Amino acid sequence: MNRMISTAAAIALTASAGFAQTVDPSDWDAVLAEAKGQTVYWNAWGGDQRINDFIASVGAQMEAEYGVSLEHVKLSDTANAVTRVLSEKAAGQDQGGAIDLIWINGANFAAMKENELLFGPFAEQLPNWQYVDVEGKPAVINDFTNPTEGLESPWAMAQLVFEYDTARLSEPPRSVAALAEWAANNPGRFTYPQPPDYLGTTFLKQVLYGVIEDPSVLQMPVEAVDYDVTVAPLWDYLDGLTPNLWRSGAAYPQNEPRLGQLVADGEIDISFAFNPGRASAAIANFELPDTVRTFVFDQGTIGNASFVAIPYNAANQAGALVLANLLIDPEVQARAQDPAVLGFQTVLNMDALPTEDRARFDALELGVATLSPADLGSALLEPHASWMTRIQQDWITRYGVGQ
Repeated sequence: MNRMISTAAAIALTASAGFAQTVDPSDWDAVLAEAKGQTVYWNAWGGDQRINDFIASVGAQMEAEYGVSLEHVKLSDTANAVTRVLSEKAAGQDQGGAIDLIWINGANFAAMKENELLFGPFAEQLPNWQYVDVEGKPAVINDFTNPTEGLESPWAMAQLVFEYDTARLSEPPRSVAALAEWAANNPGRFTYPQPPDYLGTTFLKQVLYGVIEDPSVLQMPVEAVDYDVTVAPLWDYLDGLTPNLWRSGAAYPQNEPRLGQLVADGEIDISFAFNPGRASAAIANFELPDTVRTFVFDQGTIGNASFVAIPYNAANQAGALVLANLLIDPEVQARAQDPAVLGFQTVLNMDALPTEDRARFDALELGVATLSPADLGSALLEPHASWMTRIQQDWITRYGVGQ
């Protein structure tokens, strides 16, 4: 969940610093010994209570099993954590940094990687890496087309799904064009989070996939194409859609939970999330009516992986490694996939798991609103990270509220 072109630009103006790496990820016994008694400060999005509760449960487990404590530093924007590391680097604080782990991907990862602000490589040396589905889920080693090279570890798979209440809508629109037509016939019943919110920007990228002639150009840096010509259909689409949005586009929900709440309150008929199990989890928690279901576009929807990375100057590198490894533990991954907990999709390869761990996943009831893997279909590749930063800034200029 990452944005802010200004952060990447600021990093690019600062000279690179050497790593302050003092822990060898390949010596796991030494990692565990050094980590014991440490407190890991994990900077992670704090906008969803279910995710916050899950992080707290992982912290309790880590404390019990390894003697490592966890402090969840709740972020509204991942760029704030990146800016903190940048500020420490500019001040010459190459050790003892305030951030031990960041939930990160996309443009912020690209900027930190390019400017050597990350500890590692470490991911492929984690004991639980053996279970990660590298071949079946290539997004676990490619972050918005950027090879991770072991500098971040995946902990959740995500794919954009749309949510609708069957009590109010019998057949949802299954393409970008059909959505615009439906919105014109049902004004005020659809909206999306306001960029630079990650989900709002993802919607813009999904629209791009549906309106440009050659979607393959999205895998290239934005500087490598004729940007104005390429994105002109996006602005044409939004110019037509905006007057038909909730509150006529004069206001937007802030984030994914607020968007989902609009469906729960009956203010809109269609919402969307980057978690295919979100609706089922919300139904299980009595936050959505049990008539809500999910769907995807016939063309497919964008998918990616969530990662954690360790800043180069993290004060508690060993503890951060323990946490990164715990997040890909099969038991923790199965708990995260449980719709009653999060409904996140796993990064693990079922065929690589021991029988007992495979059984944890087989026993899960995915929920009434969760699409089967066959119905979910193949995920569209995330565009190059430069597209996210460029189109969200242009959207703010064109349509932003309160600018």
